[in-house]
Amino acid sequence: MLKQFLPLSHIQLLNSVDDWQQAVRCSAAPLLAEALIEPSYVESIFKTHQEIGPYYVIAPQIAMPHSRPEEGSKAQALSLVVLKQGVNFGSDNDPVQLVLMLAAKDSESHLEMLSAVADLLSDENAVQQIIQSNNVAEIAEIVHRY
Repeated sequence: MLKQFLPLSHIQLLNSVDDWQQAVRCSAAPLLAEALIEPSYVESIFKTHQEIGPYYVIAPQIAMPHSRPEEGSKAQALSLVVLKQGVNFGSDNDPVQLVLMLAAKDSESHLEMLSAVADLLSDENAVQQIIQSNNVAEIAEIVHRY
């Protein structure tokens, strides 16, 4: 299920980033490159973060930046950045090591994709395996089980 929304080309393994904004930008890069989202989508995430805080840091070590479809999402898609050194988002769940950007073309069609994401992220063992992975192929192998 996740394989169709999170191909190998959407997965990055980075040692570190300078700050949470760079983590979000890195997660957006593959989606922007394929025109699955527009730059306004990323700007909307930053704007909402300024207004209400890191609403998308959903669990310890896990951020899922997203915005509303009308903010510039053109398709259902995911991208994943795995950070060897976590970054602080200003959340109780800091530091974040998994940044999973979610894009949806409307408010309903992404629910099945989100269900598969929930299955993955609720598997603590899989999350730790991803964080400890040493290459993108290893990460994809774990993610694509869901």
